[in-house]
Amino acid sequence: MQTTADSSPAQQPLIHHPSQLPAVDKLLLSDTMQQLRQHYGLDACTQAVREVIGELRTRVLAGEALQLDHAQMLAMTQQRLEKRFAPRLRPVFNLTGTVLHTNLGRALLPQAAIDAVVQAMSAPANLEYDLEDGGRGDRDDLVESLICELTGAEAATIVNNNAAAVLLVLSTLALNKEVIVSRGELVEIGGAFRIPDVMTRAGARLVEVGTTNRTHDKDYAGAIGDNTAALMKVHCSNYAITGFTKSVSDADVAHIAREHQLPTFVDLGSGTLVDLRDWGLPHEVTVRETVESGADIVTFSGDKLLGGPQAGIIVGRKALIAQIKKNPLKRALRVGKITMAALEPTLRLYLNPEKLAQELTTLRLFTRKAAEMQAQAELLQAPLQATLGSAFVVETAPMTSQIGSGALPVESLPSYGLKIHPASGKQAGRQLTELESRLRALPRPVIGRLHDDALWLDLRCLEASAQAEWLQQLPALTRQHKA
Repeated sequence: MQTTADSSPAQQPLIHHPSQLPAVDKLLLSDTMQQLRQHYGLDACTQAVREVIGELRTRVLAGEALQLDHAQMLAMTQQRLEKRFAPRLRPVFNLTGTVLHTNLGRALLPQAAIDAVVQAMSAPANLEYDLEDGGRGDRDDLVESLICELTGAEAATIVNNNAAAVLLVLSTLALNKEVIVSRGELVEIGGAFRIPDVMTRAGARLVEVGTTNRTHDKDYAGAIGDNTAALMKVHCSNYAITGFTKSVSDADVAHIAREHQLPTFVDLGSGTLVDLRDWGLPHEVTVRETVESGADIVTFSGDKLLGGPQAGIIVGRKALIAQIKKNPLKRALRVGKITMAALEPTLRLYLNPEKLAQELTTLRLFTRKAAEMQAQAELLQAPLQATLGSAFVVETAPMTSQIGSGALPVESLPSYGLKIHPASGKQAGRQLTELESRLRALPRPVIGRLHDDALWLDLRCLEASAQAEWLQQLPALTRQHKA
Protein backbone atom coordinates (compact mmCIF):
# COMPACT_ATOMS: atom_id res chain seq x y z
CA MET A 1 0.00 0.00 0.00
CA GLN A 2 1.41 3.38 -1.00
CA THR A 3 0.82 6.51 1.06
CA THR A 4 1.92 10.09 0.84
CA ALA A 5 4.18 11.14 3.69
CA ASP A 6 3.16 14.21 5.71
CA SER A 7 5.24 17.30 5.10
CA SER A 8 7.67 18.04 7.87
CA PRO A 9 10.93 19.91 8.34
CA ALA A 10 13.85 18.26 6.60
CA GLN A 11 15.52 17.76 9.92
CA GLN A 12 14.14 18.07 13.43
CA PRO A 13 16.14 18.71 16.56
CA LEU A 14 17.38 15.65 18.41
CA ILE A 15 14.82 14.07 20.72
CA HIS A 16 16.38 13.80 24.17
CA HIS A 17 13.25 13.52 26.33
CA PRO A 18 9.93 11.60 26.05
CA SER A 19 8.05 14.90 26.21
CA GLN A 20 9.46 15.74 22.77
CA LEU A 21 7.71 12.76 21.19
CA PRO A 22 4.40 13.54 19.45
CA ALA A 23 1.10 12.59 21.02
CA VAL A 24 -0.65 9.55 19.61
CA ASP A 25 -3.61 11.66 18.48
CA LYS A 26 -1.35 13.98 16.52
CA LEU A 27 -0.05 11.15 14.36
CA LEU A 28 -3.50 9.58 14.03
CA LEU A 29 -4.90 12.82 12.57
CA SER A 30 -2.24 13.06 9.87
CA ASP A 31 -3.11 12.59 6.18
CA THR A 32 -1.02 9.43 6.02
CA MET A 33 -2.88 7.84 8.90
CA GLN A 34 -6.22 8.73 7.34
CA GLN A 35 -5.27 6.59 4.35
CA LEU A 36 -3.97 3.78 6.55
CA ARG A 37 -7.17 3.88 8.61
CA GLN A 38 -9.20 3.24 5.46
CA HIS A 39 -7.21 0.08 4.87
CA TYR A 40 -6.49 -1.28 8.36
CA GLY A 41 -9.13 0.30 10.60
CA LEU A 42 -8.89 2.76 13.49
CA ASP A 43 -8.20 0.24 16.26
CA ALA A 44 -5.25 -1.38 14.48
CA CYS A 45 -3.77 1.99 13.51
CA THR A 46 -4.12 3.33 17.06
CA GLN A 47 -2.40 0.25 18.46
CA ALA A 48 0.44 0.50 15.94
CA VAL A 49 1.05 4.20 16.68
CA ARG A 50 1.08 3.54 20.43
CA GLU A 51 3.58 0.72 19.97
CA VAL A 52 5.90 2.86 17.86
CA ILE A 53 5.74 5.79 20.29
CA GLY A 54 6.24 3.38 23.19
CA GLU A 55 9.36 1.87 21.64
CA LEU A 56 10.78 5.32 20.90
CA ARG A 57 10.07 6.41 24.48
CA THR A 58 11.96 3.37 25.80
CA ARG A 59 14.96 4.20 23.61
CA VAL A 60 14.99 7.81 24.73
CA LEU A 61 14.76 6.84 28.41
CA ALA A 62 17.70 4.52 27.85
CA GLY A 63 19.78 7.57 26.87
CA GLU A 64 19.54 7.36 23.07
CA ALA A 65 19.13 10.63 21.17
CA LEU A 66 16.68 10.24 18.27
CA GLN A 67 16.53 12.31 15.11
CA LEU A 68 13.18 11.37 13.62
CA ASP A 69 10.47 13.50 12.08
CA HIS A 70 6.79 12.66 12.00
CA ALA A 71 6.99 11.20 8.48
CA GLN A 72 9.59 8.71 9.61
CA MET A 73 7.48 7.72 12.60
CA LEU A 74 4.51 7.23 10.31
CA ALA A 75 6.62 5.09 8.01
CA MET A 76 7.56 2.93 11.00
CA THR A 77 3.88 2.64 11.86
CA GLN A 78 2.98 1.64 8.32
CA GLN A 79 5.68 -1.05 8.29
CA ARG A 80 4.32 -2.43 11.54
CA LEU A 81 0.80 -2.55 10.13
CA GLU A 82 1.92 -4.21 6.90
CA LYS A 83 3.80 -6.86 8.84
CA ARG A 84 0.86 -7.52 11.17
CA PHE A 85 -1.64 -7.92 8.34
CA ALA A 86 0.63 -9.83 5.96
CA PRO A 87 -0.50 -13.44 5.39
CA ARG A 88 1.53 -16.03 7.24
CA LEU A 89 0.77 -18.82 4.77
CA ARG A 90 2.45 -17.75 1.53
CA PRO A 91 3.22 -19.37 -1.81
CA VAL A 92 6.89 -20.26 -2.31
CA PHE A 93 9.04 -21.66 -5.10
CA ASN A 94 10.02 -25.20 -4.14
CA LEU A 95 13.48 -25.66 -5.66
CA THR A 96 14.66 -28.13 -3.02
CA GLY A 97 14.49 -31.13 -5.33
CA THR A 98 11.90 -32.82 -3.08
CA VAL A 99 8.57 -32.93 -4.89
CA LEU A 100 6.34 -33.99 -1.99
CA HIS A 101 7.97 -31.73 0.59
CA THR A 102 6.14 -32.07 3.90
CA ASN A 103 7.22 -28.63 5.14
CA LEU A 104 6.05 -27.04 1.90
CA GLY A 105 2.61 -28.62 1.84
CA ARG A 106 3.24 -31.90 -0.04
CA ALA A 107 1.13 -32.45 -3.17
CA LEU A 108 -0.03 -29.58 -5.35
CA LEU A 109 -3.66 -29.96 -6.33
CA PRO A 110 -4.63 -30.47 -9.97
CA GLN A 111 -6.62 -27.67 -11.59
CA ALA A 112 -9.84 -29.68 -11.47
CA ALA A 113 -9.53 -29.91 -7.68
CA ILE A 114 -8.71 -26.21 -7.34
CA ASP A 115 -11.82 -25.27 -9.31
CA ALA A 116 -13.97 -27.57 -7.18
CA VAL A 117 -12.57 -26.11 -3.94
CA VAL A 118 -13.32 -22.55 -5.05
CA GLN A 119 -16.88 -23.56 -5.85
CA ALA A 120 -17.31 -25.36 -2.53
CA MET A 121 -16.03 -22.34 -0.60
CA SER A 122 -18.38 -19.92 -2.33
CA ALA A 123 -21.67 -21.83 -2.22
CA PRO A 124 -23.56 -24.32 -0.06
CA ALA A 125 -22.99 -27.94 -1.07
CA ASN A 126 -24.65 -31.32 -0.47
CA LEU A 127 -21.94 -32.47 1.96
CA GLU A 128 -24.38 -34.55 4.04
CA TYR A 129 -27.59 -34.09 2.10
CA ASP A 130 -29.10 -36.77 -0.13
CA LEU A 131 -30.36 -34.98 -3.23
CA GLU A 132 -32.47 -37.96 -4.29
CA ASP A 133 -34.64 -38.42 -1.19
CA GLY A 134 -34.09 -35.08 0.52
CA GLY A 135 -32.83 -36.66 3.73
CA ARG A 136 -29.54 -36.66 5.57
CA GLY A 137 -26.66 -38.22 3.70
CA ASP A 138 -23.18 -39.55 4.52
CA ARG A 139 -20.24 -37.45 3.38
CA ASP A 140 -18.23 -40.58 2.60
CA ASP A 141 -20.80 -41.38 -0.12
CA LEU A 142 -19.34 -38.55 -2.21
CA VAL A 143 -16.15 -40.52 -2.89
CA GLU A 144 -16.63 -44.08 -1.62
CA SER A 145 -17.73 -45.61 -4.94
CA LEU A 146 -14.80 -43.96 -6.73
CA ILE A 147 -12.30 -45.22 -4.18
CA CYS A 148 -13.71 -48.74 -4.31
CA GLU A 149 -13.56 -48.75 -8.11
CA LEU A 150 -9.92 -47.63 -8.07
CA THR A 151 -8.75 -49.94 -5.28
CA GLY A 152 -10.93 -53.03 -5.51
CA ALA A 153 -12.02 -52.62 -1.88
CA GLU A 154 -15.56 -53.29 -0.64
CA ALA A 155 -15.93 -50.03 1.27
CA ALA A 156 -14.08 -46.85 2.26
CA THR A 157 -14.15 -43.97 4.70
CA ILE A 158 -12.19 -40.71 4.97
CA VAL A 159 -10.48 -38.94 7.88
CA ASN A 160 -8.18 -35.94 8.10
CA ASN A 161 -4.80 -37.67 7.56
CA ASN A 162 -3.21 -41.10 7.54
CA ALA A 163 -2.06 -40.84 11.16
CA ALA A 164 -5.71 -40.35 12.10
CA ALA A 165 -6.64 -43.31 9.93
CA VAL A 166 -4.19 -45.57 11.79
CA LEU A 167 -5.42 -44.30 15.16
CA LEU A 168 -9.05 -44.87 14.24
CA VAL A 169 -8.50 -48.37 12.87
CA LEU A 170 -6.52 -49.49 15.92
CA SER A 171 -9.03 -47.95 18.31
CA THR A 172 -11.83 -49.82 16.54
CA LEU A 173 -10.25 -53.22 16.01
CA ALA A 174 -7.94 -53.55 18.99
CA LEU A 175 -9.11 -51.52 21.98
CA ASN A 176 -7.60 -53.21 25.07
CA LYS A 177 -6.27 -56.00 22.86
CA GLU A 178 -3.00 -56.98 21.18
CA VAL A 179 -1.73 -56.17 17.69
CA ILE A 180 1.24 -58.06 16.25
CA VAL A 181 3.84 -56.08 14.27
CA SER A 182 7.33 -56.91 13.01
CA ARG A 183 10.13 -55.06 14.81
CA GLY A 184 11.48 -53.99 11.43
CA GLU A 185 8.27 -52.04 10.77
CA LEU A 186 8.02 -49.96 13.95
CA VAL A 187 8.50 -46.77 11.99
CA GLU A 188 8.81 -43.16 13.04
CA ILE A 189 7.88 -40.52 10.51
CA GLY A 190 8.16 -36.72 10.63
CA GLY A 191 6.83 -34.98 13.71
CA ALA A 192 7.69 -37.93 15.97
CA PHE A 193 4.76 -40.05 14.77
CA ARG A 194 5.70 -43.49 16.04
CA ILE A 195 3.70 -46.65 15.52
CA PRO A 196 4.17 -47.83 19.16
CA ASP A 197 3.02 -44.46 20.51
CA VAL A 198 -0.04 -44.31 18.25
CA MET A 199 -0.93 -47.86 19.24
CA THR A 200 -0.79 -46.91 22.91
CA ARG A 201 -3.00 -43.85 22.34
CA ALA A 202 -5.46 -46.04 20.46
CA GLY A 203 -5.76 -48.33 23.48
CA ALA A 204 -4.06 -51.29 21.82
CA ARG A 205 -1.07 -53.25 23.07
CA LEU A 206 1.89 -53.77 20.76
CA VAL A 207 3.34 -57.26 20.39
CA GLU A 208 6.69 -57.10 18.59
CA VAL A 209 7.88 -60.10 16.61
CA GLY A 210 11.08 -60.95 14.75
CA THR A 211 14.15 -58.75 14.74
CA THR A 212 14.99 -55.43 13.13
CA ASN A 213 16.28 -57.04 9.94
CA ARG A 214 14.60 -60.47 9.85
CA THR A 215 11.04 -61.59 10.55
CA HIS A 216 9.59 -64.98 9.59
CA ASP A 217 6.11 -66.47 9.20
CA LYS A 218 6.58 -68.48 12.38
CA ASP A 219 7.17 -65.25 14.36
CA TYR A 220 3.65 -64.05 13.57
CA ALA A 221 2.01 -67.41 14.10
CA GLY A 222 3.82 -68.01 17.36
CA ALA A 223 2.77 -64.68 18.86
CA ILE A 224 -0.98 -65.15 18.33
CA GLY A 225 -2.88 -65.62 21.56
CA ASP A 226 -6.34 -65.33 23.07
CA ASN A 227 -6.06 -61.52 23.30
CA THR A 228 -4.79 -60.95 19.75
CA ALA A 229 -7.02 -58.56 17.78
CA ALA A 230 -5.13 -58.18 14.48
CA LEU A 231 -1.92 -58.65 12.54
CA MET A 232 -0.48 -55.40 11.25
CA LYS A 233 1.92 -54.61 8.42
CA VAL A 234 3.50 -51.16 8.16
CA HIS A 235 4.99 -49.96 4.88
CA CYS A 236 8.54 -48.76 5.61
CA SER A 237 8.15 -45.72 3.38
CA ASN A 238 10.85 -43.46 4.79
CA TYR A 239 13.76 -45.90 5.11
CA ALA A 240 15.05 -49.20 3.76
CA ILE A 241 16.84 -52.07 5.48
CA THR A 242 19.30 -53.81 3.16
CA GLY A 243 21.70 -56.72 3.44
CA PHE A 244 20.85 -59.82 5.47
CA THR A 245 17.09 -59.27 5.63
CA LYS A 246 13.85 -61.21 5.63
CA SER A 247 10.28 -59.98 5.80
CA VAL A 248 6.90 -61.62 5.45
CA SER A 249 4.74 -60.50 2.54
CA ASP A 250 1.31 -58.95 2.99
CA ALA A 251 -0.24 -62.03 1.40
CA ASP A 252 1.53 -64.41 3.79
CA VAL A 253 0.58 -62.35 6.83
CA ALA A 254 -3.02 -62.28 5.60
CA HIS A 255 -2.95 -66.06 5.18
CA ILE A 256 -1.72 -66.52 8.76
CA ALA A 257 -4.39 -64.13 10.04
CA ARG A 258 -7.19 -65.93 8.18
CA GLU A 259 -6.11 -69.26 9.65
CA HIS A 260 -6.71 -67.75 13.10
CA GLN A 261 -9.85 -65.80 12.05
CA LEU A 262 -8.12 -62.45 12.59
CA PRO A 263 -8.07 -59.34 10.39
CA THR A 264 -4.94 -58.06 8.66
CA PHE A 265 -4.34 -54.31 8.78
CA VAL A 266 -1.82 -52.73 6.37
CA ASP A 267 -0.69 -49.14 6.82
CA LEU A 268 0.61 -48.18 3.36
CA GLY A 269 1.43 -44.58 4.27
CA SER A 270 1.90 -42.85 0.92
CA GLY A 271 -0.26 -45.25 -1.05
CA THR A 272 -0.46 -45.00 -4.83
CA LEU A 273 -3.46 -45.91 -6.96
CA VAL A 274 -1.49 -46.71 -10.12
CA ASP A 275 1.59 -48.65 -11.11
CA LEU A 276 4.23 -45.93 -11.39
CA ARG A 277 6.27 -48.10 -13.73
CA ASP A 278 3.80 -47.19 -16.48
CA TRP A 279 5.43 -43.74 -16.45
CA GLY A 280 9.01 -44.91 -16.12
CA LEU A 281 9.10 -44.43 -12.34
CA PRO A 282 10.20 -46.93 -9.67
CA HIS A 283 7.57 -49.38 -8.52
CA GLU A 284 5.65 -48.68 -5.34
CA VAL A 285 3.10 -51.22 -4.15
CA THR A 286 -0.40 -50.01 -5.02
CA VAL A 287 -3.49 -49.97 -2.84
CA ARG A 288 -5.18 -52.45 -5.19
CA GLU A 289 -2.24 -54.85 -4.94
CA THR A 290 -2.46 -54.66 -1.16
CA VAL A 291 -6.20 -55.29 -1.12
CA GLU A 292 -5.78 -58.22 -3.52
CA SER A 293 -3.06 -59.67 -1.27
CA GLY A 294 -5.76 -60.33 1.31
CA ALA A 295 -5.50 -57.29 3.58
CA ASP A 296 -8.77 -56.65 5.37
CA ILE A 297 -8.05 -52.96 6.09
CA VAL A 298 -5.63 -50.65 4.27
CA THR A 299 -4.84 -47.02 5.15
CA PHE A 300 -3.01 -44.43 3.04
CA SER A 301 -2.61 -40.68 2.49
CA GLY A 302 -4.44 -38.43 0.07
CA ASP A 303 -1.72 -35.80 -0.27
CA LYS A 304 1.31 -37.91 -1.14
CA LEU A 305 1.55 -40.18 -4.17
CA LEU A 306 -2.19 -39.89 -4.76
CA GLY A 307 -1.64 -36.18 -5.47
CA GLY A 308 -4.70 -34.80 -3.71
CA PRO A 309 -5.57 -32.95 -0.48
CA GLN A 310 -4.47 -33.95 3.00
CA ALA A 311 -6.64 -36.88 3.99
CA GLY A 312 -6.44 -40.36 5.46
CA ILE A 313 -8.23 -42.98 3.38
CA ILE A 314 -9.35 -46.26 4.92
CA VAL A 315 -10.44 -49.07 2.61
CA GLY A 316 -11.30 -52.69 3.20
CA ARG A 317 -14.01 -55.17 4.07
CA LYS A 318 -17.47 -53.66 4.30
CA ALA A 319 -18.23 -55.04 7.77
CA LEU A 320 -14.99 -53.67 9.23
CA ILE A 321 -15.45 -50.25 7.60
CA ALA A 322 -18.95 -50.11 9.11
CA GLN A 323 -17.45 -50.76 12.56
CA ILE A 324 -14.85 -48.04 12.03
CA LYS A 325 -17.49 -45.50 11.02
CA LYS A 326 -19.42 -46.16 14.25
CA ASN A 327 -16.40 -45.34 16.42
CA PRO A 328 -17.02 -42.00 18.23
CA LEU A 329 -13.53 -40.90 17.16
CA LYS A 330 -14.69 -40.88 13.53
CA ARG A 331 -16.61 -37.64 14.02
CA ALA A 332 -13.60 -35.99 15.65
CA LEU A 333 -11.36 -37.04 12.76
CA ARG A 334 -13.70 -36.50 9.79
CA VAL A 335 -12.94 -34.08 6.96
CA GLY A 336 -14.90 -31.03 5.82
CA LYS A 337 -16.37 -30.01 2.49
CA ILE A 338 -13.14 -28.41 1.24
CA THR A 339 -11.24 -31.70 1.50
CA MET A 340 -14.09 -33.62 -0.12
CA ALA A 341 -14.33 -31.04 -2.89
CA ALA A 342 -10.63 -31.48 -3.69
CA LEU A 343 -10.53 -35.25 -3.29
CA GLU A 344 -13.39 -36.19 -5.61
CA PRO A 345 -12.05 -34.56 -8.84
CA THR A 346 -8.55 -35.80 -8.03
CA LEU A 347 -9.84 -39.36 -7.86
CA ARG A 348 -11.78 -38.90 -11.10
CA LEU A 349 -8.56 -38.13 -12.95
CA TYR A 350 -7.49 -41.72 -12.34
CA LEU A 351 -10.39 -42.93 -14.47
CA ASN A 352 -8.49 -41.67 -17.53
CA PRO A 353 -4.89 -42.98 -17.20
CA GLU A 354 -3.94 -41.68 -20.66
CA LYS A 355 -4.23 -38.08 -19.48
CA LEU A 356 -3.17 -38.62 -15.87
CA ALA A 357 0.45 -37.46 -16.29
CA GLN A 358 -0.72 -34.18 -17.81
CA GLU A 359 -3.59 -33.36 -15.45
CA LEU A 360 -2.36 -34.71 -12.10
CA THR A 361 0.19 -32.14 -10.96
CA THR A 362 2.18 -34.54 -8.79
CA LEU A 363 2.65 -37.08 -11.57
CA ARG A 364 3.47 -34.32 -14.05
CA LEU A 365 6.31 -33.13 -11.81
CA PHE A 366 7.55 -36.69 -11.28
CA THR A 367 7.76 -37.29 -15.02
CA ARG A 368 9.42 -34.06 -16.19
CA LYS A 369 12.29 -34.84 -18.54
CA ALA A 370 15.83 -33.91 -17.48
CA ALA A 371 16.39 -32.38 -20.95
CA GLU A 372 13.43 -30.04 -20.40
CA MET A 373 14.82 -28.88 -17.07
CA GLN A 374 18.29 -28.47 -18.58
CA ALA A 375 16.91 -26.14 -21.25
CA GLN A 376 15.12 -24.21 -18.51
CA ALA A 377 18.32 -23.94 -16.48
CA GLU A 378 20.23 -22.61 -19.49
CA LEU A 379 17.55 -19.96 -19.97
CA LEU A 380 17.59 -18.86 -16.31
CA GLN A 381 21.33 -18.99 -15.70
CA ALA A 382 22.26 -15.66 -17.36
CA PRO A 383 19.54 -13.53 -15.66
CA LEU A 384 20.41 -14.94 -12.25
CA GLN A 385 24.14 -14.45 -12.84
CA ALA A 386 23.53 -10.84 -13.88
CA THR A 387 21.48 -10.27 -10.73
CA LEU A 388 24.02 -11.76 -8.33
CA GLY A 389 27.00 -10.12 -10.03
CA SER A 390 30.63 -11.10 -9.65
CA ALA A 391 30.30 -12.27 -6.04
CA PHE A 392 28.81 -15.61 -7.12
CA VAL A 393 29.17 -18.08 -9.95
CA VAL A 394 25.92 -19.51 -11.34
CA GLU A 395 26.24 -22.78 -13.25
CA THR A 396 23.78 -25.17 -14.84
CA ALA A 397 24.23 -28.63 -13.37
CA PRO A 398 22.65 -32.09 -13.31
CA MET A 399 20.91 -32.85 -10.02
CA THR A 400 18.99 -35.60 -8.30
CA SER A 401 15.41 -35.07 -7.18
CA GLN A 402 13.49 -37.23 -4.75
CA ILE A 403 9.81 -38.00 -4.47
CA GLY A 404 9.63 -37.18 -0.76
CA SER A 405 7.15 -37.59 2.10
CA GLY A 406 8.37 -41.09 2.81
CA ALA A 407 7.68 -42.44 -0.68
CA LEU A 408 10.40 -44.56 -2.31
CA PRO A 409 13.13 -43.38 0.12
CA VAL A 410 16.12 -44.82 -1.74
CA GLU A 411 14.95 -43.95 -5.26
CA SER A 412 15.91 -40.75 -7.08
CA LEU A 413 14.87 -38.87 -10.21
CA PRO A 414 17.40 -37.36 -12.66
CA SER A 415 16.95 -33.61 -12.67
CA TYR A 416 18.64 -30.36 -13.64
CA GLY A 417 19.01 -26.93 -12.14
CA LEU A 418 21.25 -24.06 -11.08
CA LYS A 419 24.26 -24.47 -8.82
CA ILE A 420 25.49 -21.31 -7.09
CA HIS A 421 28.81 -20.95 -5.28
CA PRO A 422 30.84 -17.92 -4.15
CA ALA A 423 33.43 -16.62 -6.61
CA SER A 424 35.85 -16.38 -3.71
CA GLY A 425 36.43 -19.17 -1.23
CA LYS A 426 36.64 -16.70 1.65
CA GLN A 427 33.76 -17.10 4.11
CA ALA A 428 31.92 -19.22 1.54
CA GLY A 429 29.57 -20.65 4.13
CA ARG A 430 28.53 -17.23 5.36
CA GLN A 431 28.02 -15.95 1.82
CA LEU A 432 25.81 -18.89 0.88
CA THR A 433 23.79 -18.62 4.08
CA GLU A 434 23.18 -14.92 3.42
CA LEU A 435 22.17 -15.61 -0.18
CA GLU A 436 19.79 -18.34 0.91
CA SER A 437 18.26 -15.85 3.36
CA ARG A 438 17.87 -13.23 0.63
CA LEU A 439 16.11 -15.73 -1.61
CA ARG A 440 13.75 -16.61 1.23
CA ALA A 441 13.00 -12.89 1.71
CA LEU A 442 11.75 -12.39 -1.86
CA PRO A 443 8.07 -11.53 -2.40
CA ARG A 444 7.55 -15.18 -3.32
CA PRO A 445 10.30 -16.92 -1.37
CA VAL A 446 12.67 -19.22 -3.24
CA ILE A 447 13.56 -22.32 -1.23
CA GLY A 448 16.71 -24.12 -2.35
CA ARG A 449 19.14 -26.56 -0.78
CA LEU A 450 22.58 -25.92 0.72
CA HIS A 451 24.93 -28.79 0.01
CA ASP A 452 28.60 -29.35 -0.72
CA ASP A 453 29.61 -25.66 -0.47
CA ALA A 454 26.95 -24.56 -2.94
CA LEU A 455 23.32 -23.50 -3.13
CA TRP A 456 21.38 -25.86 -5.38
CA LEU A 457 18.16 -24.76 -7.10
CA ASP A 458 16.52 -27.87 -8.54
CA LEU A 459 14.09 -26.85 -11.29
CA ARG A 460 11.87 -29.94 -11.27
CA CYS A 461 9.05 -28.08 -9.51
CA LEU A 462 9.42 -24.80 -11.45
CA GLU A 463 6.93 -25.27 -14.24
CA ALA A 464 6.82 -23.05 -17.31
CA SER A 465 3.68 -21.28 -16.06
CA ALA A 466 5.59 -19.95 -13.00
CA GLN A 467 8.87 -19.12 -14.75
CA ALA A 468 7.97 -15.51 -15.61
CA GLU A 469 7.10 -14.70 -11.97
CA TRP A 470 10.39 -16.24 -10.85
CA LEU A 471 12.33 -14.00 -13.25
CA GLN A 472 10.33 -10.85 -12.50
CA GLN A 473 11.28 -10.81 -8.83
CA LEU A 474 15.04 -11.23 -9.37
CA PRO A 475 15.68 -7.44 -9.22
CA ALA A 476 14.47 -7.55 -5.61
CA LEU A 477 17.62 -9.53 -4.80
CA THR A 478 19.72 -6.59 -5.96
CA ARG A 479 17.67 -4.13 -3.91
CA GLN A 480 18.07 -6.35 -0.83
CA HIS A 481 21.82 -6.46 -1.28
CA LYS A 482 22.10 -2.68 -1.59
CA ALA A 483 19.94 -2.20 1.49
